[in-house]
Amino acid sequence: MKTIRFYMVALMCMMVATTTFAFDRQVPQQKLPAAAKAFIQKNFSGKSIVYVEEDVEFMKTTYAVRLNDGTKVEFDSKGVWDKVDCKIKSVPKAAVPSSIAGYVKVNFPESAIVKIEKNRYGYEVSLSNKVDLRFNRKGQFSGFDD
Repeated sequence: MKTIRFYMVALMCMMVATTTFAFDRQVPQQKLPAAAKAFIQKNFSGKSIVYVEEDVEFMKTTYAVRLNDGTKVEFDSKGVWDKVDCKIKSVPKAAVPSSIAGYVKVNFPESAIVKIEKNRYGYEVSLSNKVDLRFNRKGQFSGFDD
């Protein structure tokens, strides 16, 4: 009986700790990692940062940046981009791996990449014609996304 109580208390403590350490908050842009600042400066020159949101989870911190043209860029804790969403505008060519840009240019010449997201398996790309594509980590086309 004491063992069961011990495990119940331990489980409750872990649940409280996990929920306590997960929060989003706006932070000054100076808190953004240097690599993220460089990415924005290189790919979105002339655009200004409206806000930076820091998402602190149990063992991970991420940043979401909104620019004055509506673009949203998400970064990991080191400042490496995870997602670029330009809504209806084209994602800057320098932000897109060349193999993905080449595939889209050949197979969808009338469309532009408006969103690109990295995940553990590769990339998900949304085009201006509402087609969603998947690419592996090497940037090779692997299928259409539903």
